[in-house]
Amino acid sequence: MSTLPKSLMLDELKKLLNERKGEDLVKEGLVTLQQLHEVEAMQIGMPIFTDLLKCEFPKERIKQVPYAFAKKHKVLPISETNNILTVAIADPLNIDAIEELRLMLKMGIEAVYCPEEPLLHGINECYHHDEGAASQLLAHMSDSAKDLTSDVHFIEDLLDVSEQAPIIKLLNLVMTEAIQQGASDIHFEPFEDDLRIRYRIDGILQKRHTPPREYQSSLLTRLKVMAKLDIAEHRLPQDGRIKMKMGGREIDFRVSTIPASGSERIVLRILDKGNVILGLDQIGMPLEVLKQFQKLIHHPEGILLVTGPTGSGKTTTLYSAICQIDAQEINIMTIEDPVEYKLKGIAQIGVQPKIKLDFATGLRHILRQDPDVIMIGEIRDAETAEIAIQASLTGHLVLSTLHTNDAPSAITRLVDMGVEPYLLSSSIIGILAQRLVRKICSHCKETYMPIKEELDEVQLKDWAQPLYRGKGCPTCFDTGYKGRCGIYELMVVNAHIKKQIVKSADAADLRQIAEDTGMKSLRIHGTHLVKQGITTINEVLRVTRLI
Repeated sequence: MSTLPKSLMLDELKKLLNERKGEDLVKEGLVTLQQLHEVEAMQIGMPIFTDLLKCEFPKERIKQVPYAFAKKHKVLPISETNNILTVAIADPLNIDAIEELRLMLKMGIEAVYCPEEPLLHGINECYHHDEGAASQLLAHMSDSAKDLTSDVHFIEDLLDVSEQAPIIKLLNLVMTEAIQQGASDIHFEPFEDDLRIRYRIDGILQKRHTPPREYQSSLLTRLKVMAKLDIAEHRLPQDGRIKMKMGGREIDFRVSTIPASGSERIVLRILDKGNVILGLDQIGMPLEVLKQFQKLIHHPEGILLVTGPTGSGKTTTLYSAICQIDAQEINIMTIEDPVEYKLKGIAQIGVQPKIKLDFATGLRHILRQDPDVIMIGEIRDAETAEIAIQASLTGHLVLSTLHTNDAPSAITRLVDMGVEPYLLSSSIIGILAQRLVRKICSHCKETYMPIKEELDEVQLKDWAQPLYRGKGCPTCFDTGYKGRCGIYELMVVNAHIKKQIVKSADAADLRQIAEDTGMKSLRIHGTHLVKQGITTINEVLRVTRLI
């Protein structure tokens, strides 16, 4: 199907191209680059192809075409018949690239035009490294680590590893593999005999590689160089950041080093902007909780807290909430440690302890910027808590996070910090507690009859139907789980709870009142997911056992 607008007929554009250069028409905004290329393809009789999803790519031929060449010329082999290779190309007039391919592969080439965006996506998918590529490289690397760090230099694209030194290639493969497998963190853990590399996937650490000890120093030094850290400093912890590309995706790595028994442990937190899901309706909240939470984020003033342990999705929930508030009519400002994902139209400030810009200092200055909504990355101390409360009492909506086991415990925690109960009852409008549970792998999902003890633990005493679990398969790395979803409990601070806060901030008493007035606990939401076949009893118990 042609992408040309109705107002610009093919004959008219052909006429324009006879009189003027195509690039001039693009510069003046008369046509887009894609429209120009499409007409050029028509003029030279080149077929137009847009659906790469239906292609069975010739993997052996793709291996013969270097990634750098495919990316530079935007060209990709899509099929092979009778020694004729069909390639998709984004610029139909790039005859040189087609001729180079003909010489490179020693076979006939037939070119079809494909728009740039789907073609680049196809290139990235085809050139993703095979599973186990890092392990294969380790097996073939020489026993000597003497020359491994020679010719060290930065690359822009993780997929372009064809001409890199072995250590650089290994590290790029490890980082690429972790991203492809959906890891949130990469752990480099040196021991006496080897270096253990583990990925945190769906909240659980999984062992992946164990390079020999002689590679330790080279790998860790390379990481520190990439993160612009002091490679001579081994006694003090250091923090840094690496910005990389993987095909068309921009990916940040937060780097943390810490000295440990004669060496250094390094952890990379993966911040994949293309992988983050923002939207309250997309993060798995029950409909009743979603409606209540949406009402709370549109309050003109008050404090709304999201609680849970590290890695439970609190920041994603806050970002989703902010994205739903209309930033055109109000002033939204955030202070975070660090700013993980940039949000359009919102002022985001990163905490910088080296220049004494902490949460409390930043928050004071934000209040002078006439904000309507303030997001604080985390309430860590009494000073930040008090400023947040004062802000909420003077007409601001404050969103923040707190590390507590459940929603009622957040009140107890703030009182322990030294905040007066009467201030909490006046300012806090709601507390959302959340966890992430692993979902059963859809490829190896099977039914089983649970035993009575399992059902009793999640209050399913009268349940007589089969439940689901994952058997374990290569897709889920034999864990039985693939992906995660949230479980939530929302405590809306009503008149009954306000009265109890002033009277006593005991978490058990607050929980009883909240449940009597409609709050559903984390475990109850988790049990609903078990009955629906989304997760397992063991997984719900794993994240809610202390509650």
